[in-house]
Amino acid sequence: MMPEISLNVLDVAQNSIRADATLIIITVTADRKKDTMTIVIKDNGCGMTKEQITHVLDPFFTTRTTRKVGLGIPFFQYAATSTGGNFSIDSFVGEGTMVTASFILSHIDRMPLGDMTSTMHTLITLNNRIDFLYTYTVDDKSFTLDTREIRMILDGIPLNSPDVSNYIREFLSENKQEVDQGVIL
Repeated sequence: MMPEISLNVLDVAQNSIRADATLIIITVTADRKKDTMTIVIKDNGCGMTKEQITHVLDPFFTTRTTRKVGLGIPFFQYAATSTGGNFSIDSFVGEGTMVTASFILSHIDRMPLGDMTSTMHTLITLNNRIDFLYTYTVDDKSFTLDTREIRMILDGIPLNSPDVSNYIREFLSENKQEVDQGVIL
């Protein structure tokens, strides 16, 4: 199993990239009163049939030729359900896919969220042709980073140029700290 949830997010987002998504929406929502953390990764990629979804949930099935098992989705599913949470995949061919994992926040088996700042920074700067909409919420505080808005302001400067990359990392880090206010997820 992966040691932190942010690595599961990275893995699922990589699936979206392989599905030729041009927009990947990632939301992390923690509600301490309800004792839940929900992560949604939604894309506008090629989508999957019901049969393909069944295969994706099977740890011994993969479409990749470099390894014989595909553990990313089954690990993410296990990480959520082992805390008493839920896991679902909704997908439509030609429209995209939405993966939702909910966790019981206080459950002893819940993995830490991990470094979502680095996960999002990596996804954004290494996939310059894909847009990301990232929203991070803890209780009633949240922030959003939308690469489409950044691209409009930059007028053609790539998101992986050093100054822009540094800005994105700082924006993610500073806003996460402000939203967290000492809460460790």
